[in-house]
Amino acid sequence: MRVVIPVILSGGSGTRLWPLSRQRRPKQFLPLVNERTMLQETYLRAAELPELSREPIIVCNEAHRFLVGEQMRQIGVAPRIVLEPEGRNTAPAIAAVAWIALRSGEKFASGVAAERSPGSGAPGGFDGANDPLLLVLPADHVILDTEAFVDAVRIGMEPASKGYLVTFGIVPDRPETGYGYVRKGPPGEGGAVWHRVEQFVEKPDRETADAYVRSGEYLWNSGMFLFSARRYLEELREYAGDIARASELAAKEAIPDGDFTRLGRAFLTAPSNSIDYAVMEKTRFAAVVPLDAGWSDVGSWPSLHDILEKDAEGNVLRGDVIAQGCRNCYVFSPDRLVVLIGLDDCVVIDSADAVLVMRRDEAQSVKHVVEVLQRTRPSYL
Repeated sequence: MRVVIPVILSGGSGTRLWPLSRQRRPKQFLPLVNERTMLQETYLRAAELPELSREPIIVCNEAHRFLVGEQMRQIGVAPRIVLEPEGRNTAPAIAAVAWIALRSGEKFASGVAAERSPGSGAPGGFDGANDPLLLVLPADHVILDTEAFVDAVRIGMEPASKGYLVTFGIVPDRPETGYGYVRKGPPGEGGAVWHRVEQFVEKPDRETADAYVRSGEYLWNSGMFLFSARRYLEELREYAGDIARASELAAKEAIPDGDFTRLGRAFLTAPSNSIDYAVMEKTRFAAVVPLDAGWSDVGSWPSLHDILEKDAEGNVLRGDVIAQGCRNCYVFSPDRLVVLIGLDDCVVIDSADAVLVMRRDEAQSVKHVVEVLQRTRPSYL
């Protein structure tokens, strides 16, 4: 059975979810949907896959290392926690993990890339028997339908085992200008559910997004991936050799420190780049699996409101909240009573030391407030 290693990327600050999300406890460490945190839910969701390794690899920074360890201990999981000396975006982080995953087994010493079949248009000559698949997942996404997610991963294992780099494209339910898109190409061999990728496109304007959704050819770019460790490193060497070299050296220099693995300082020489720009938009072997599973990257308070169950007036009320004559509001107050009267389309977040009150359509302004706090009141971050 092919082993799938969950690789959970737990970086980022989640500034648009202030005041709950803070630098010392970003959104992935918060219980925003149920009693478990988003980090815990990310692993438990993937753990429904029978082929999954029960030892995930979690990438984070120094400040969050004990928080990661404690939250995983609470659900009975002992992960390998890889510490970045400094964030360099997703392409170098995944590369370092790929080297660690290969070197952790007895048969992964050589790191020799597989060869491709000439003229085939698909990866070939690829023996992945001793090469784990990496299921790369951001720690701060919400997926409500776990069964649909697991089914999509099982579908993605076929092309990933053949040497494709698989991404999961979210079936859009509305024109969205805040996400990049993936254009589906022809279906996989034998009319498979997965598709080759025709094109990655940047965040569109409203008119373009509307055309994308109407066409049925485009999916949202989720930032979740599945591929073999060797294949990813092979493609990275071809298209971003400087990242590949720096990440390999950082993995070779990695120092075990109890439950943690500290990447070497060579990691700092890797250019900061995403996997999308460094590899996925360039490789000839990108594949996409459509995913319709109640997904959200929870980029704002209104986006969280959109995916949660609402009362008859469209409100989501969490904590000690009374709302009279209110519609389409999201209110979170875990520690004290909050009362709303006669308000529509509002967000109210009550934390221990700060309260946020805003209209739903002002969600993007939270980032600007955080920038002001960085200059004037950093203690609130």
